[in-house]
Amino acid sequence: MLGKLFLPLEGGDQKGEGFMPPKKSRMVFLCQHCGHDSPKWLGKCPDCGEWNSFVEEEIRETTGGTGRTSFSFQEAPQPIDAIAADERDRVRTGLGEMDRVLGGGLVAGSAILVGGDPGIGKSTLLLQLLQHLAVQGMKVLYISGEESARQIKLRGKRVGADSPNLLILVEIDLDSMIRHIEAIKPQAVVIDSIQTVCSQALASAPGSVGQVRECSERLIILAKKTGIPVFLVGHVTKDGAIAGPKVLEHMVDTVLYFEGDGGHAFRIIRGIKNRFGPTNEIGVFEMRGDGLKEVTNPSAFFLAERPKQAAGSVVVPSMEGTRPILIEIQSLVIPTNLGMPRRTAIGVDGSRVSLLVAVLDKICGLHLSSHDIFINVAGGVKVSEPAIDLGIVSSLASSFLDRPVDPATAVCGEVGLAGEIRGISRADIRIREAARMGFSRCILPRLSQSDPPPEKVKNMTIIPVRTLRELLEHLF
Repeated sequence: MLGKLFLPLEGGDQKGEGFMPPKKSRMVFLCQHCGHDSPKWLGKCPDCGEWNSFVEEEIRETTGGTGRTSFSFQEAPQPIDAIAADERDRVRTGLGEMDRVLGGGLVAGSAILVGGDPGIGKSTLLLQLLQHLAVQGMKVLYISGEESARQIKLRGKRVGADSPNLLILVEIDLDSMIRHIEAIKPQAVVIDSIQTVCSQALASAPGSVGQVRECSERLIILAKKTGIPVFLVGHVTKDGAIAGPKVLEHMVDTVLYFEGDGGHAFRIIRGIKNRFGPTNEIGVFEMRGDGLKEVTNPSAFFLAERPKQAAGSVVVPSMEGTRPILIEIQSLVIPTNLGMPRRTAIGVDGSRVSLLVAVLDKICGLHLSSHDIFINVAGGVKVSEPAIDLGIVSSLASSFLDRPVDPATAVCGEVGLAGEIRGISRADIRIREAARMGFSRCILPRLSQSDPPPEKVKNMTIIPVRTLRELLEHLF
């Protein structure tokens, strides 16, 4: 009976060897934000809470297996002490800021997901990165499904990408991509973007949850098998998260977000996940007419236009990963003409600002409840660490009292609800960065007796404080 239903494959016999397994398909509804599947359409996703995100897709299956290419590495277990691995095996990209975010360079076989807003500079950055690798004599491959070869060439001329080792391929078919990669054997590959790649094994359109998951999985396995680092460029949603199933971020080794404001020239690439280095590390670039240029001294870059003797302006040494950066926090506190005072915070958490305003009102007697409050981190930087609390409080008090803070003073520390100032991490690094930028005073939390005191820095006076009242006494 089976012999009448199925034709044997070439080289198969009538005993069942080489027969094509019967293909089955079923229709499911997949959330395009998180990948949750449902047998019927739902208005709201029960996992991520998005509305109208379910799209019907066909899932093909085969009896007795998944029907996909085998992903086995065909390797036997081996003792961990017998595995050869060395940190010096990392490949330097030629971009110091990128190497910092990656943890020191590219690791063989790593899969790196790069996300960012449209037009922020993802393609430009990766094209420049491949150019630096190509100049070192490495053969690299840039695969695009969004631009033609001529368009890539025009952007390459603008940023100076003209090495013969830099190969360009315009393709969206996954199988064709893999054949080219296996034939060329490049030392780095960029896929721009993963939402344009499609596999013939699935009937859904490119960019759907099923396609993104399938194509990413096969490309990641290819990277692990061949040792070729693969960069996957990902689109982002309106909320700023990488589009597609959330499992994509779990599959890759490194997740990088390329951030920036269209009104500012700087761009920040931030490591959200990194299996081979520190997380939350940042690299700073400046967008110019000839491409992205590294900013090796971000503190000087962000403080270049800082006003002197201006009320409401305070400098805070902030830690971004392992790097200290001096940022300027500006506040404007004015009496309100409305029944409900306005609270606007740019670059910091608005809820945290409301909490600190309440602490200042309760503990220090600064009646801010009848004032409009506007807070901004100069330069468009976004900061979330608790150590900036002291800077926000100092800036608010300075603007409210209309008394400027000494421009040679930097402050950092966490503020509690009782008005106490709590300790911070890596105080030594923050102090040294402030001293390097010419600051002579640094107000820090008073450490307990069990904490090691920070190292003395030349020409730097350290002022320890325990409460907000002590802080205001030293500031004004």
